[in-house]
Amino acid sequence: MDDAQTPGTPLNRRDLADQDFLSATGIPRLEVVDSTGSTNADLLRSVTVEPAAWPDLSVLTAEYQTAARGRLDRHWDAPPLSSISVSVVLRPANAEGRPLPTQTYSWLSLVAALALRETLLETAGIPAELKWPNDVLVRGRKIAGILAQLGPMVDGSVPPVILGTGLNVTLGAADLPVPTATSVMLEDPSTVDRTVLLKSYLAKFAVLYRSFCNADGDPAAGMAGGTSLHKRVEAAMVTLGKQVRAQLPGDHEIIGHASRLDDYGSLLVVDRDSREHVVTAGDVVHLRPWTSPDASGQGGYA
Repeated sequence: MDDAQTPGTPLNRRDLADQDFLSATGIPRLEVVDSTGSTNADLLRSVTVEPAAWPDLSVLTAEYQTAARGRLDRHWDAPPLSSISVSVVLRPANAEGRPLPTQTYSWLSLVAALALRETLLETAGIPAELKWPNDVLVRGRKIAGILAQLGPMVDGSVPPVILGTGLNVTLGAADLPVPTATSVMLEDPSTVDRTVLLKSYLAKFAVLYRSFCNADGDPAAGMAGGTSLHKRVEAAMVTLGKQVRAQLPGDHEIIGHASRLDDYGSLLVVDRDSREHVVTAGDVVHLRPWTSPDASGQGGYA
């Protein structure tokens, strides 16, 4: 393993500020802070107060977050200097500057998940898969989560998206928030250098994001480096082909076969009566594997 960065080593701010890197990725602004409550919350405030100062692909990353939040306002925590906590301002528009339809925004977190998976595979040398709607797994354990939040509409402009990513990097087993989590360090990686991993992720995300935007947000269009976003996400998604239990608000649930993603990135689940249900990322409370009583003799979570 590359020991250029060991646990507790700060990000290399000079490398992150390198103009060649920023120019190549199209990142107009990259800020690093020692500590904050939440990078997503900070950017949501910033794009409201001074939107012109935070153009498309502006980045905020923190060495430590004290009030990090995931989907449905779930709290998560990690020791300082142990994770990648990064948020990006997105103002999706095509090459002519025409804003993308907001119904395409549901794919943005999947673009990020795909970029992070490629980073883990190619830069850290560890296998990774996607779990719908917003998690990245390594050998079945959660290593990262992604949260997209819609920003405010200012002066009649299209609302931006704040896309936050949290990746466990140098957490030891005792530091993990839950037993079903993992970190880069625990998976026999080729590097745990958070600066290298962050730069790789941002570079890969920028390429995929620009390709998606230039296709007017069409997930069926071919993307940079190969097949469509839709096909690339489905091929990497461990959720598909499994029996799942989708817990919805109001104690509703859907149990069935996770068959595919629709054109908006929603999960299609076919129940035992062959009815197809559309489960959206904004509605689902939990999505977990399910083993039927007939199959296991017991029933319940796989």
